[in-house]
Amino acid sequence: MRFVLAAVPLLLAATPALAEERDYCPARPGLGTPACTISPGRVSVETGLVDWTRVEDSSSRNDTILIGDTLVRIGVGEAIEAQIGWTPFGHVRTRDKAAGTIDQASAVGDVTLGFKANLLHPDGSGSSVAIQPFVSLPVGRSPVGAGEWGAGVLVPFSFSLNQMLSLQFTPEADAAVDQDGKGRHFAASGTVGLGVAISKAISGTVEFQALRDEDPSGKTTQVLASLSLGWMVSDDLQLDAGAVAGLDHAAPDAEFYFGVSRRF
Repeated sequence: MRFVLAAVPLLLAATPALAEERDYCPARPGLGTPACTISPGRVSVETGLVDWTRVEDSSSRNDTILIGDTLVRIGVGEAIEAQIGWTPFGHVRTRDKAAGTIDQASAVGDVTLGFKANLLHPDGSGSSVAIQPFVSLPVGRSPVGAGEWGAGVLVPFSFSLNQMLSLQFTPEADAAVDQDGKGRHFAASGTVGLGVAISKAISGTVEFQALRDEDPSGKTTQVLASLSLGWMVSDDLQLDAGAVAGLDHAAPDAEFYFGVSRRF
């Protein structure tokens, strides 16, 4: 982690200073990932200020709150960005309905390192596609951290239907950490969305996601629906909010979040 942070100034210094500027394209909000990349020499800090998820069944209720979940994106080339992500605080509360007992734990999350390379239209206009590999480092603690390294790759792409509407699709394949934190297994997901430019400053996205997890403790398939809004307060500042609903028994019941993205 120290090496990555120390390398950031060198990467920025090596970036052409006269590269053409383009519109800010935050990775937040929503379930999917945009294909666009950050302009060379610019840095985007994107933080989930509060994220609450509820999972409930007949025997228990689980509430997870994440504070300050942050992704830093650094433009290191005309179509390439480096990424560093970290969750500095998470709190998990589990209530056993039969016994009436409550277990609580707080911890930091893992660090994620990766990059995104855009293959077509790095500003996200028209038809745009990118590849985004990543690796997670087990610096966190249970129940927020996974306890072992993991890895994966996303291939986000988008297609503009007109000035108001765009289609978005994000397939993902992971070597996900086992639930017991002692190995890895295959997991894959696909997210499809419809982006709507409500006004020059406000955008909305409706998404559906299906996720298949081959964890040795039990294979599951989750189906989710999401609605998110982004408000571009200025050229370099966005506020966002979103809600996610589980559409099958295996998925979390509900998730609500809001956050902020700032370009420097």
